[in-house]
Amino acid sequence: MRAPFLKSLRFAAVLGLMFGALSLGEAKAANPLELNFWLSGPRYDGAVADCDKALPTIATQFWEKESSFWNSPLKITGFAAVHEVAFRPWASDNIPRRYCTADAMLTDGKVRKVHFSLVEDGGFAGYGNGVEWCVVGLDRNWAYNPSCRAAKP
Repeated sequence: MRAPFLKSLRFAAVLGLMFGALSLGEAKAANPLELNFWLSGPRYDGAVADCDKALPTIATQFWEKESSFWNSPLKITGFAAVHEVAFRPWASDNIPRRYCTADAMLTDGKVRKVHFSLVEDGGFAGYGNGVEWCVVGLDRNWAYNPSCRAAKP
């Protein structure tokens, strides 16, 4: 009863060695069948929301970040001077983004600049617009340093 099991095990080992030896060869470019076979790529149509649509998301995410990670009571209480800085500032085949800036009033009484962008299909699991933002002076993990410059176009 062990003989069929050993034969299949031997066959699997030989097959594995053959495929392993084939994969050690030189890497080659895709052949014509692999090139464009159901790989049409993303289709962006530039449907990015206006700057105002991102403000509630920024306020909520800012409060969550400050309270959870920095043990800070800071919240954004309002926005002013919201305006677009750029739309699709790079080549047209890049992911469409709308760059905006605004003044944010915080609970500590200070007004700080917020630089943010709305990204087409940048939401959770590629659904909806995603929002990337940075509050100048409160980029505590230096993700967009210096002075939130990396959040601008």
